[in-house]
Amino acid sequence: MGIFDKMKDVANMVTGGAARVSIEYEPQQAFPGEELSVRVIATSTGGQVKSKGVFVDLQSVERVNMPRGTMAGQENAVNTSYTSFSKEVQISPAFTLEPNETREFEGRVRLPPDAQPTFTGRYARHEWSIRGRVEATGNDPDSGYQSLRVGSNG
Repeated sequence: MGIFDKMKDVANMVTGGAARVSIEYEPQQAFPGEELSVRVIATSTGGQVKSKGVFVDLQSVERVNMPRGTMAGQENAVNTSYTSFSKEVQISPAFTLEPNETREFEGRVRLPPDAQPTFTGRYARHEWSIRGRVEATGNDPDSGYQSLRVGSNG
């Protein structure tokens, strides 16, 4: 392994580029208390990846965006967000992904029974998202957050 290969491995570790990660899940719309079936697919981008496990991250975020002057006396726009739920679920123990190897990991993730549904209002919205992540040294390679629709039980 030459100096350039070593530099590439370090760059991949720092940026999370050591593996490509994707996530699939069912159902596409879930309800509070329901389980999602998840599959995380990880592919080494060339080098060996020593992982501490595969995780599924589930989160919900409330966002408020009120243009200036929406309320009497309001001089500035209001743009804020609040993470109302965040959870990581380990679906695989530690493993090593060999160079250019692809592996699939399956598991189940349960939504909290009191989960607020996804909604979009005039000035506020509540959004759920899910991602697959391979925990590794440096920046964890992940699928990026994917939108998840949560319905109402009522």
